[in-house]
Amino acid sequence: MEHRALGRSGLEVSRIILGCGNFGGLGSSPAHLGAGETEGEAHAIMDAAWEAGITTFDTADAYGGGRSESFIGNWLRAKSPDVRERIVLTTKTFNPMSDGADHGLSRERILRQVDGSLERLGVEFVPLYLAHDMDSAIPVAETIGAFDALVAEGKIRAYGGSNVDVAWLEAALGVGRPDWAQNSYSLLDREPEHGVLEVCARAGLGFTPFSPLAGGWLTGKYKRGEKPPAGSRMTLRPEPYLHLQEENVFDGLEALEVQARERSTTPATLAFAWLFAHPHVTAIVVGPRRPEQLRPALDALELDLSPPERDQLTALFA
Repeated sequence: MEHRALGRSGLEVSRIILGCGNFGGLGSSPAHLGAGETEGEAHAIMDAAWEAGITTFDTADAYGGGRSESFIGNWLRAKSPDVRERIVLTTKTFNPMSDGADHGLSRERILRQVDGSLERLGVEFVPLYLAHDMDSAIPVAETIGAFDALVAEGKIRAYGGSNVDVAWLEAALGVGRPDWAQNSYSLLDREPEHGVLEVCARAGLGFTPFSPLAGGWLTGKYKRGEKPPAGSRMTLRPEPYLHLQEENVFDGLEALEVQARERSTTPATLAFAWLFAHPHVTAIVVGPRRPEQLRPALDALELDLSPPERDQLTALFA
């Protein structure tokens, strides 16, 4: 497994980052607490990731209402010191951990939330910490000041922003030293190309996209004129992807399947390879629901798309 330096942090991450957002829930949604992977299923996924050479695990305090962090912590406690020392953890804060709980990026809340994360994860510090979203009610300087205080205390090593825009990144760079951004990015979500990637490149920040398969759309599971498969994201939490139900999107997906067949691979593997081929993508957050779903991302590491080949895939969804 290849590793890369994450921005200016001095830390390295595996090029595939294990996304643990469905451990004990479905992302940060309080309505789905207790759904997602059981602890046993989560442990099996983490075992498979470790065996594949994946050493970076990504979670958040609100995933599964804290269950994701707890599952990871229990997995780490059962492992050897060598495993515990080599795993690089990322966690985040912003979203409420349950219905009615507080949220946001105030200094007081960040300092409180990180202690809960450390307890659930069973570690003395978290190498990587993220603002999980932007908080319009709190100045960016207050948030960055809290992160800097956590670095000074030794509770985190580096920090950045997830689901952030250019203005947030520029403000953070003006008052502190963020090391990377983590936003949704895929063939079907090109928003980071409208400024965020340019800021990351100019400032020497890392970039670790999540949702590389656009909620499963780039796997080929959603077909023109057919109902979504039972248990798929479009049956559980479809709202973020309803805009994809367009004829031009299905045209692109069908063309992607043709390209995959010509290369004797899968649409998902090509979608991952498209991201790996971007010069400013440090690593990709991959959130498998089963161990075998790591395979397309692992196979993509073996594909070395040239710039013209990458451009050809890009044009399918222009």
